[in-house]
Order: sequence, then structure tokens, then C-alpha cells
Amino acid sequence: MSKPDEGIPPSTYVIDPEQVAELARLMQQERVVTEGMGGLLPEGQELPEDGRVLDLACGPGGWAMEVAFTYPQMSVYGVDISPSIIEYARGQAQARHLENVHFRVMNIMQPLAFPASFFDLINARFIAWFMVPAAWPKLLAECRRLLKPGGVLRLTEGEPPLTTSAAFEALMDLATRALQRAGQSFSPDGRHVGITPQLPRLLRQAGFEEVRLRASAIEWSSGTPAHYGFFKDFLIAFEIGRPFSIKLGLATLEELERLTQQAVAEMQQDDFCAVSLLLTAWGRRPATDSAPSNLSSS
Repeated sequence: MSKPDEGIPPSTYVIDPEQVAELARLMQQERVVTEGMGGLLPEGQELPEDGRVLDLACGPGGWAMEVAFTYPQMSVYGVDISPSIIEYARGQAQARHLENVHFRVMNIMQPLAFPASFFDLINARFIAWFMVPAAWPKLLAECRRLLKPGGVLRLTEGEPPLTTSAAFEALMDLATRALQRAGQSFSPDGRHVGITPQLPRLLRQAGFEEVRLRASAIEWSSGTPAHYGFFKDFLIAFEIGRPFSIKLGLATLEELERLTQQAVAEMQQDDFCAVSLLLTAWGRRPATDSAPSNLSSS
């Protein structure tokens, strides 16, 4: 019987995942990021025709459903902590007649209810914004348990974008300092999230082999196809993430509202420039792995 890890809180989401606005934000994000990175698996991972894929913190399920559509013989699973978002994902899968995708409510910082050596590939994108540093080794050990020998763990993360908006930069600085103050960051000073340089080390320490990296640069300057999607993504995040910065004493509501209004104006200027830099790290569970099959059991 699985038990929660006592040293890890049940939820460290900066944004309440049950908010309707968060669902809209994640839907925007899924689409523009997948397109901007060059597809579902642009690194070239090969999957067996009848394999199984798991998407951690899957949100509305866009990536998982596209994998299920592209590989109709595969079984795809998505897990997320939000019951309402999982309900939405299930409804979308049913509407698209995707019978090979399955969504379940689970907290990825706790043991996952799947058998050992079950998946060929496990995917996760942008989980650093709610993960605490102590949770990473536990999650990667759980992923190693769940992967078949030779299976792939694929992680995509990013640091704050680079933009020409002074107000946007100020808001992102508040966000990363809030994460650092709350103990949810690898950054020594709060100037960034600090996850991207950690990814390959975390994979190697968890026992994964053939660890590799691929960088993606997505431009979302004014006039580019990705501009509106990223603009809406960050605008919603700034608005519904305000309580986190206020609770930690980094800014007042009035200051955050003023900065958001200024950022909106600057991000809609014709000369606004922005680029998001993402890093995907992946590694394989050793083919002769002797990792115990009961890592999530008491």
C-alpha cells in the first residue's frame, strides 16, 4: 500500500489549479509550446508501436491527446492534481473519440498508482514551478521504477523569458524571488528558477543513462505567430499568481496591478521583443536495471 512522503507537502502550486483561468492558461501554453519546440518528440525518441506513455502534470491533456492521436496503437496516460482539469481532459478525449488515452487524478510528488516497468516513455513539462527541490529525487526514482528497462524519461523546463518590457521583467523577478523565498527553487539568489542546469545532474543521480540535452528557442515578439499565445499565458499567470507574491511580502496588490497594466501595454507595442529558452533533458533507465519494483510501497 502506497503512503505519502511525509517530508513533502501535498500541494505547492503557486496558482490554484482549480481556477477556470488556469485551465485557459494551460490550454494556450500547451499549444504554443509544442508548436514552438517543433512537435511532440522533436528529439527523435522512438516508441514501440504498442507502447505506453505517461504525461506527468498533464494539465488539460493536450500533449497526451496529440500523442494518442499520432500513435493510435499506443496507450497514453495523463495524471494531474486537479480533478476539474482531469474531468475536462476526459471530456476532450471523449469528444475526439480517443479511446487509447486515459486521465487520472494524482499528485506527482507522491507515489503513483501504476505497476513497475509499465511505461516506455515518461514526459513532464514545466513542473519546476510547483516542485520543491527535495521532491525531485523522489519523483525521478518513481519514474525509474515505472519505466521499462531501456525506457526514456523526458523533462522540459525553462527559465524566465528574455524580453524588452521593463514591467514584464519586474514581474518575473518577483515570481522567481517568491519561489526562492518559499523554498521552491534551486536558485541561490532568486534571480531565476535554477532548474535548467540541474536537470542532467538530477537524471544521472537517479541512475539514468545516455543523458542528453536539446535546447529550444521560441520567439514571441510582436507580429510573430507565438506572440498572442504567450501574451495570454503570462497575463493570466500574473493575475492569478498575485496572492503568492503578496503572501510572501514581496509586493502589494496595488504594485502588482500597476506593473501588470504597464506590462500589458509594453507587450503590445510593435517593437516588443521576446524569446523563451527551453531545455529538454532525457535519459534511459538502464537495460539491466536492478532497481527495486516497490519504491512506492511501504
